[in-house]
Amino acid sequence: MGKKRKHSETKMAAAATLEKKDDSSMERPQRTLFGWKNKDEVKGSEPQGFRNREKVLVTCSRRINYRYRHLMLNVVSLLPHCKKDNKVEAKSSKGMALNELVELKSCSSCLFFECRKHKDLYLWMAKCPSGPSVKFLVNAVHTMEELKLTGNHLKGSRPLLSFSANFDKDAHWKLLKEMLMQIFGTPKEHRKSKPYYDHVFVFSIVDNHIWFRNYQISVPHNESDKMTRGGLDKMTLIEVGPRFCLNPIKIFGGSFGGPTLYENPLYVSPNQIRAMEKRQKVGKFAMKVKAKTRRKMHEQSNALVPDELADIWKE
Repeated sequence: MGKKRKHSETKMAAAATLEKKDDSSMERPQRTLFGWKNKDEVKGSEPQGFRNREKVLVTCSRRINYRYRHLMLNVVSLLPHCKKDNKVEAKSSKGMALNELVELKSCSSCLFFECRKHKDLYLWMAKCPSGPSVKFLVNAVHTMEELKLTGNHLKGSRPLLSFSANFDKDAHWKLLKEMLMQIFGTPKEHRKSKPYYDHVFVFSIVDNHIWFRNYQISVPHNESDKMTRGGLDKMTLIEVGPRFCLNPIKIFGGSFGGPTLYENPLYVSPNQIRAMEKRQKVGKFAMKVKAKTRRKMHEQSNALVPDELADIWKE
């Protein structure tokens, strides 16, 4: 059998190993995503610049239609930097409740889908808590499940935002463009987003309405033949969905209220449209009643003379 070590010798060996470990741990540089960093580089590095911490709260009102709820869920899936919350009662005091929710969720913007009469969908787009905010009427709604398009992009990837040239004409369109950029643009280096682009959000103005489309960027890519940078002629766009149209109603200076900065003079509410349709139907019925009364009056004024030979064959 080998000789046993003395207790003092074991202590000295353990202390030497600990010193070696401490020296190696202190000498080991810091590891980052781009490799190893030395101490001098860490100390002399410049502080980080502005970081976009935009977060969007997405919620809806009670008694919302199933179709509009699916549209809201599609929007939630497209925005990795959003937070979804429970339904909010659509009353006059909804602005205070939503501002409190936005503050509790530590968000800076809000998308509120408000459904009325199970038919009409209104979208509130607000910057909280100081504003501004916009109220839209949503038309031509088509969800991803309804369209069944062939496009498909990775969930959480950052989108490219494309705006038509009409957004630079008037002041209210410039304001709406800036709000859309801040809300629908995914912040860089967000923890739930992917660091590349594979789809495009297209916002275009036609007939004073904002039309939204979502396209996948499809690139014919092979391992042997890689596409060079700038080869846009080989790229194609495949629509993914959803589709919807935003009709701006009013722009307010505050969050969910405040002074009116812009009011759309061409806006007609859905209630007025339905009332006009009812009046047209009532007008058609009144025309039928008038035609029937005219026919009766004509028959009474032009009564037929009884025929003398009408009952000759009855005997």
